[in-house]
Amino acid sequence: MLGQVVYEELLVPITLLTTVICPLGMETQTSRAVLLIAITATLLMLMLALPTFLALPAQGATITFSKSNFHNPLNIDNKYFPLKPGTTFIYKGTQEGDPTRDTIAVTNNVKVIAGVTTRVTHDTLYVKGVLSEFTDDWYAQDDSGNVWYMGEFTTDLSNSGSHEGSWQAGVKGAKAGIIMEAQPKIGDTYQQEFAKGVAEDKATVLSLKEKVCVPYGCFSNVLKTKDFSPLEPSIVENKFYAQNTGDIREVSVQGESDESNLAQIKVGK
Repeated sequence: MLGQVVYEELLVPITLLTTVICPLGMETQTSRAVLLIAITATLLMLMLALPTFLALPAQGATITFSKSNFHNPLNIDNKYFPLKPGTTFIYKGTQEGDPTRDTIAVTNNVKVIAGVTTRVTHDTLYVKGVLSEFTDDWYAQDDSGNVWYMGEFTTDLSNSGSHEGSWQAGVKGAKAGIIMEAQPKIGDTYQQEFAKGVAEDKATVLSLKEKVCVPYGCFSNVLKTKDFSPLEPSIVENKFYAQNTGDIREVSVQGESDESNLAQIKVGK
């Protein structure tokens, strides 16, 4: 452990003095004074170092939301999550062993949420060729290049048209989350969805140098994340984002066996 290493190094002066002074029987007032000075110096060093090594393990991203930081929120050109209106991403995969086809269309529609104008994407999921779920997601990019996830409205046709999991920043205590950082770093952990008890997805950046091949093509320098939620602690997913393309692959690594891979990109008006 980092703390143990620092602590042991700081105890070197005490250890040396103890092994040298005590065996020689130097139980004089001078030797005790020297030992006391060494102990005091070591403790002082330990106190100064303590905040540093205690803080090092934490690498959470601290990005603050403010509507004043969105002067051109519809221009979503983050290299790992670009959303150009007229673009449609088509994914093929499996869900619980059944074949899936998922299309995400970046629309020209907008929605004002928490004082910010957001871009609407429309997500349509087919399972075994049958429409299973459709969702409108809302995104906006701040002046620094961070892409914010402002909420979603989902309809699950496989569950009697349930809207479970829907949320919107500024409604019922929900807050905007980060879907992609402007400058992601390995170890960063950030909240993607911020609706307590409804949607609480988080992500941790695992790598920036992955090589990934999907039906659409092969990519290098791919960003890899670990995605998880305290609402479903047994489920863990990895997502892969290619530069200037976006989300190219999603695969469950714990609790499920789902998979989705980018197969095609259509560009329209």
